[in-house]
Amino acid sequence: MLTTRTARCKLPLERALWVHGGDPGLPGTPTLWPSLDGERERCGMRRCHPPPSVNSVCPVLPPALKMVGVPGCAAGCLLPVLLLQVPMWCSAAPGFSVKGPAEPVMVLLGADATLPCQLSPEQSTAHMHIRWYRAQLSPAVLVYKNGQEQGGEQMLEYRGRTELVGDSISKGAMALLIHHVRASDNGQYRCQFKDGHISQEATVELHVIGLGSDPHIHMTGPEDGGIRVLCSSGGWFPNPRVQWSDKAGVKLLSHSESLTQDGDGLFHVEASLVVTDSSLGNVTCSVQNPLSGQEKVSTIFLPEPFFPRVSPWKAALAGTLPVLVLLLIGISYTGWREHLAKERELKKRDDESDERNQMKCEKEKALNAKGKLEQQERRKKLYAADWKKALLYPDWRKEHFHPATVTLHLKTFLQNNSDTERKETLREETQDLSLSNKQGNGNLITLNMEGFTSGRYYWEVDIEDTDEWTLGIYEEPTDSRRLQFRILEKKGCDYRALACCLQKYSLSEHLLIEKCPQKIVIFLDYEDGDISFYNMTDGSHIFSFTQLSFSGSLYPYFKLESMELSPSSQY
Repeated sequence: MLTTRTARCKLPLERALWVHGGDPGLPGTPTLWPSLDGERERCGMRRCHPPPSVNSVCPVLPPALKMVGVPGCAAGCLLPVLLLQVPMWCSAAPGFSVKGPAEPVMVLLGADATLPCQLSPEQSTAHMHIRWYRAQLSPAVLVYKNGQEQGGEQMLEYRGRTELVGDSISKGAMALLIHHVRASDNGQYRCQFKDGHISQEATVELHVIGLGSDPHIHMTGPEDGGIRVLCSSGGWFPNPRVQWSDKAGVKLLSHSESLTQDGDGLFHVEASLVVTDSSLGNVTCSVQNPLSGQEKVSTIFLPEPFFPRVSPWKAALAGTLPVLVLLLIGISYTGWREHLAKERELKKRDDESDERNQMKCEKEKALNAKGKLEQQERRKKLYAADWKKALLYPDWRKEHFHPATVTLHLKTFLQNNSDTERKETLREETQDLSLSNKQGNGNLITLNMEGFTSGRYYWEVDIEDTDEWTLGIYEEPTDSRRLQFRILEKKGCDYRALACCLQKYSLSEHLLIEKCPQKIVIFLDYEDGDISFYNMTDGSHIFSFTQLSFSGSLYPYFKLESMELSPSSQY
């Protein structure tokens, strides 16, 4: 089987053929296989794809060599012709991947950093588009295209400081070289290889290590019974760690620590320590880079005379003062406990005294209530024996009367006649209505039963704060006599008791009422001919019509206006 070295094709080829070891029909004669696509193609960036059983490379023949089926052509003459006509072979390599270092690349500040990047499998990258970038594709750290670096897309901070190391470009190794590394160069980089429409990339981490100056230590003066020592150092990257220790290597905690960063991104650190033990002698300040572990150390000697001296009486006071404080706390606690016990005892006595006083008051209230109840029972018995003559206690009087079922239309009237003009109009309209019509005469109270012709009844009317009203009873006789009214009348601040028909008064008496009534109860005794009015606000008697003689039905009467006689009224 013939093997040759693969090279790039430079001539246009019309048809791809595969070379096989021989034809089974013609021993020793090479067999030429047509390409899989059967179309015209150029062998440049494209690869030939052999059948699965063939592991050789494919030469592409010009049209002059299509006479492979001519009789008499032997293998001995065909193979040299093929080798002379084909200038190169087409590679059958598969796709590629990009690999970077597994560990971060560490470099000292100001030195040169090489970031390696390798194609796998190894192959030439001369024809590829190579881009080194950081957070975004453009602008980039470095761009390599068409066999040379492209400066148009390069970041300003990397111009003149980067180059592509292509010593092994034929093997796919393209490393990025950064000169004079800065703190801003620290971080992540990406290398991208692009071949046509295929691109792959890898990530490379760069750690910049900046070793600062030797720590500078000096004493700043006495503080908190000791000496304050300050340690400072600059030029570190990344931010360093500071550690204090004594001559035995025992670590000491910093009193304070501050960190600042300059315009180049380098860190300056200051740490202070208060030393109170004069026997320490030396203290050491070490500043360490957290990435490399490298550190710089400085030591200072603290002479014992520099420490503040403590006088003997201060030392004695320092020893006895805690004892005195504890003793004082114990005495105060004991006194506080005794005070609490006394307060509890006093409170207990006060509670018992209050309880006795409360029981005494309750007993007195009970005796007073019992006495009042007995007195009220006696008075009630005396009242019951002669209640008709007594003009007191309307609540007791109710026990001898039946409640009448009446309906008061006061709220409806007020809602429908809230404005003054409507009231005046209604007054004019109802003045001439016949009083025989119970609803047409402006009467706001309705008896929910037949008129009273016998018995004792009472009902209550809420007057509230109205300035003008008429309240009482009217009689509707069975014969042709006119309606008779027995009423109370209020007009402004004047109160009158009236007995009248439609055209004249038979009784008109002015009344003196001390407390304006809000609610009035009317008692009617038909057989005794008695009509009584009581002020339920204070329980006082207002007026009584006595020794009356009724011949017809009696009805409640209430309207929000005073009584006015009308000679023209008909009934």
